[in-house]
Amino acid sequence: MTQAANDSASANTGLDDASDEIKLAVDLIYLLESHEIEPDVALAALEIVKQDLQRKLSKGN
Repeated sequence: MTQAANDSASANTGLDDASDEIKLAVDLIYLLESHEIEPDVALAALEIVKQDLQRKLSKGN
């Protein structure tokens, strides 16, 4: 196994044991970085998402 493949396997193993919140955060960071989203735009969008999810939670309670 190459060093890169070995590093990737190690990273995957660590993430496999991570909480769902950490896994989602890593996925979101990857998505934002791979699409070169500016941090201020990402934060504004995340605030909209947060407000939407909070509304959904309050309706469900």
